[in-house]
Amino acid sequence: MTSPSMAPTFFLPDLEATHAFGRRIGMAAQNGDVFAAVGDLGAGKTSLAQGVARGVGVPEEEYVNSPTFAILQSHPGLLAFHHVDLYRLGDEDELMGLGLDEVVGIDGVSYVEWPRRAPSLLPPSTIWLGLMIEGTGRRLVIGGTGARFARICAALSDERPAD
Repeated sequence: MTSPSMAPTFFLPDLEATHAFGRRIGMAAQNGDVFAAVGDLGAGKTSLAQGVARGVGVPEEEYVNSPTFAILQSHPGLLAFHHVDLYRLGDEDELMGLGLDEVVGIDGVSYVEWPRRAPSLLPPSTIWLGLMIEGTGRRLVIGGTGARFARICAALSDERPAD
């Protein structure tokens, strides 16, 4: 992951901005991209996921919510959108038999909430999305390394970074 001083940072003042920014991320995403969303409960991880899903072409009528109890929900779009929520995972041993390793980073775009509960699931090219509550909005910090990260940053470069 990039150092915090070099990581692009954006302020998302409301839910609409969070959805719109997620849509931009999704539009820049390519097959095999993995996004790892970190942040406290209520930080906006699922709201950002909803925007990413729309950006990869998941139709508006396809409801995208947090798969806390299902762990994985896949949605059809121009690219498949695999929404993973590891909140209920006790440890990485519980990943056995779930088949996540056959989806994450392989097919479509994967968006993983609570990724630190299963770090072995994530490829080195994972793009990290850190969300923090700031006033009534959210601050988003994007981190990563490599070509996938550079492509996402370039696609978002016309957005104004936060001060």
